[in-house]
Amino acid sequence: MAEQKPPRATENRSTTPVSDTFKDYISSGWAERVEHTPAEREVAAYTAARRARISELHPGARLIIPAGPAKQRSNDTDYAYRAHSAFAHLTGWGSASVPGSVLVMEPTPNGHESTLYFREAAGRDSDEFYANSDIGEFWTGPRPSLAAVAAELGIPTRRLDRFADVIERIDATTLVVREADRELTDSIDGRRLLAADVEALENEGDASLARDLSELRLVKDEWELREMRAAVAATKLGFDDVIADRDEITAHPRGERLVEGTFNRRARAEGNTVGYDTIAASGPHACILHWTRNDGLVAAGDLILIDAGIELDSYYTADITRTLPVSGMFSPVQRKVYEAVLEAADAAFAIVRPGIRFRQIHAEAMRVIAEKTAEWGFLPVSAEESLDPGQQYHRRYMVHGTSHHLGLDVHDCAQARRDLYLDGILEPGMVFTIEPGLYFQPDDLTVPEEYRGIGVRIEDNIVVTESGAENLSIGIPRTADDVEAWLAR
Repeated sequence: MAEQKPPRATENRSTTPVSDTFKDYISSGWAERVEHTPAEREVAAYTAARRARISELHPGARLIIPAGPAKQRSNDTDYAYRAHSAFAHLTGWGSASVPGSVLVMEPTPNGHESTLYFREAAGRDSDEFYANSDIGEFWTGPRPSLAAVAAELGIPTRRLDRFADVIERIDATTLVVREADRELTDSIDGRRLLAADVEALENEGDASLARDLSELRLVKDEWELREMRAAVAATKLGFDDVIADRDEITAHPRGERLVEGTFNRRARAEGNTVGYDTIAASGPHACILHWTRNDGLVAAGDLILIDAGIELDSYYTADITRTLPVSGMFSPVQRKVYEAVLEAADAAFAIVRPGIRFRQIHAEAMRVIAEKTAEWGFLPVSAEESLDPGQQYHRRYMVHGTSHHLGLDVHDCAQARRDLYLDGILEPGMVFTIEPGLYFQPDDLTVPEEYRGIGVRIEDNIVVTESGAENLSIGIPRTADDVEAWLAR
């Protein structure tokens, strides 16, 4: 709910002073704070347009979009805070957002009026600022004022304790982003039970809101596209850092951890953090699609598959994969596999333009994968036969899809309807990955021994343009020759 729970520090170890003398002393002697009203951020005009679109889709409904609480990691420690993506998309508040905030869109005769509720800074006359380890300023730093946030984001603001008034007005017209704040959702459900069938609201109303918020992000606006370009540029620096640290990485028994750490250091320097857990998969680990343990040796002669992306303070993230020869040069077999994957990626990119269906990208990449694995004698049938939906032998060596939408979430727009996603028609402004791969497991007896343990993926971030497409990550070396030259530098 909106009310903040007491701090989780337990009584048996708390040593916070409680005397009246201390309270009087710590409440006095502070310099006056002068807060300058910030200018409205550029994103405010774009978030207003996004809220207007959601308003059009849900006339007459009260819409509640929580940022969500901090998530517990262990006992009284939390994971680094990240607001819910739908909240960030509609407010423009990213890494600076205050945990527990809530965006409320109240219906009006002409649409909706938006209000952002959050817990503002506690005054020095309160013991919260020193005694509450969950939210106190001495512990977590100062929070912004209502006026500052309203000016910056272009949204009226209110104290979080005023959100109780909203709860009192909850009725059958209220919809909520259910997954953002489970406790708040339970409270809303309780109120809605008095007015309607909450099960119907869960399955229809709330689901339609989640769907529409997801589909709203399928086409990126100009501000979002600039953020995506910046995220890709920052990610390139992360790859450069890994290559620069190659000697130290290969000398360490858990070199994959050093790859992860080097990249994550750049992510913290250039943005908020990584957009997802970095995959640093060397040797046969590259055949494990979501290898994030990253505890292996990075050995000369092997390939290392690095799937990583930097998330900016706006929460927009890149998602890039490069497969590098650790020694600096591909072996003949490694190069053969690498160039087959590159051919699949280039073939898929070549067909991208407005008007085609999203799933055609995958089909085109799979055509090349089938042709190559058939040509090498790995399939019991021809490439054409294997491409039949009832056979798919080539998928043994690439079981994942070729593309997914990208933006605030690494797998963006995940709740969009199939006919707008997989079967959707491409439009200018859509951003997604193209990431074919070939993975020959170390114990796969269907391929010659020299192929076993080789995993290659090449992943780029693509934006659809008015006349075709642009590869946002083309500046990160991707051909075999360019990769070798990159490592040589």
